[in-house]
Amino acid sequence: MARRSSPEVNAGSMADIAFLLLIFFLVTTTIETDSGISRKLPPMQEDEVEPPIIKQKNIFSVIVNRNNELLVEDEPMEIGALREAAIEFLDNGGGTGPEACDYCQGPRSPNSSDNPNKAVIMLVNDRATEYGTYITVQNELVAAYNHLRDRSARRLYNKSFVQMEEDYDNVNYSGNKETLKEQIEEIRNMWPQKLSEAEPKS
Repeated sequence: MARRSSPEVNAGSMADIAFLLLIFFLVTTTIETDSGISRKLPPMQEDEVEPPIIKQKNIFSVIVNRNNELLVEDEPMEIGALREAAIEFLDNGGGTGPEACDYCQGPRSPNSSDNPNKAVIMLVNDRATEYGTYITVQNELVAAYNHLRDRSARRLYNKSFVQMEEDYDNVNYSGNKETLKEQIEEIRNMWPQKLSEAEPKS
């Protein structure tokens, strides 16, 4: 009895199918991107420049130890109270004359910051500080700046600062983008984010 030959599978179009599947997955797949902490590094300088002299009262010191405990202005503090303390420091407006702040709403204590443009928040971490604590402290300090920027944006332009930034990034925004950019820069100049991180202690 003669053997029957098995029918061959036509594999001629397999390469085309694989190529189409590859294109499909490339088009439909979304790539997750890690969102980091936005920080601007100081520019490189060829000549050594002496750092500016900052009055001690214009420095808000935040120290995080290896046990994830906070020492703020040499006083123990819970992380939950950090944002309010930073807002009070930045919004103090204790300066007089050319250093006066006409938009600050703080107590104007002569023992705290003169002006938001002179106020610096200095953060010092221990090398053994947990990463989660580090991020939480960073978030609270940045939230203090965001709160003050939002307050000024609502007072001046009747719109939240976050909404202003979203409108500027929106390609379909119908308003004047140049004017909006100037307004955003004005708010940022009123509350410049001066957050200094010192070398972690071991």
